[in-house]
Amino acid sequence: MSSPYTRCPKCGHQPLPIKQALPTACPACGVILAKVGQGVRRTAPVPDADPDLPRDDTHWTTLLTRIPARVDALSFWLRVAILTGLALWSWQLIGMNYRSGEMGESFIHRPILVFHEAGHILFMPLGHWMMVLGGTLGQLLMPAILAGALLLKNRDPFGAAVGLWFFGVSLLDVAPYMFDALQPQLMLLSGQVGDAGGHDWIYLFSSLGLLAKSQLIGGLTHKLGALVVLLALGWGTWLLRRQYPRREDHVRQED
Repeated sequence: MSSPYTRCPKCGHQPLPIKQALPTACPACGVILAKVGQGVRRTAPVPDADPDLPRDDTHWTTLLTRIPARVDALSFWLRVAILTGLALWSWQLIGMNYRSGEMGESFIHRPILVFHEAGHILFMPLGHWMMVLGGTLGQLLMPAILAGALLLKNRDPFGAAVGLWFFGVSLLDVAPYMFDALQPQLMLLSGQVGDAGGHDWIYLFSSLGLLAKSQLIGGLTHKLGALVVLLALGWGTWLLRRQYPRREDHVRQED
C-alpha cells in the first residue's frame, strides 16, 4: 500500500486522517483518499521496456529480452499459436531418422532446398570448393540473416527466435546429407546417388580427409540442430510469458 497523504491531493487541506483506507475522505472537500491514490497509480506512465533490464537499447541483453510496454492482444495470441505449431512440428522433425534421410520427405525440406541451391550460385565466384560448400552455407545463412535482421533492425526478439528455430531446422536438414557421404543412399536432384550425382559432402569431406568420420559429424550436426531448435522454442516461450501480463486486454481489465 502507498504511504498516506499528509496533504489532500485535490484541495491541499491538512492535516488528514492517519488511516486513509476506504471510505476515509478529506474533511474539507470530501474526496475519497484511497480512490485518489488508485487514480494516480492507473495514470502513472508505463515504462517502454522491462525495468529489470538494461535501458540501453543496443545492449545485447535488452535486444534479446525486449518486452514492449503494451502488447496487442491479437498479435500475442497469434504468436502463441505460431510457437505452439512450431513446437509440435519440432517434435516430428527432431524425431526423424537422419541415418535414412527421412528429413528429405518433410515439407520444410523444399524451401530449404531452394536456399541450398541458391547458395551454390551465390558462392560460385569464390571457386569450386566454396561453390560446393555454398549450398550448405546458403541454407544456414538465410535463417541466420533473417533472425539477425528481426533482432537488430526490427527489435523483435520473438521474430528472431523463429529465425533461430529455422536455423536449427536447417542444421537438422543438412545432417542426413553429411551422414550419407560415407555410404551414399540418398537420391539427389540429379536423380543419381553419391559421387555420380554430385554429392556435396562426399567431395567436401574427401578434400578435408574427413570422409571416414562423416557419419559421426552428421550425427553431431543432428544433435546440434535439435539443441538449437529447443533453445529457440525456450526463448520464444520465455518472451511470451513476459508479454502475457502486458496484453492490452489484460491491462484494460486491471484499469
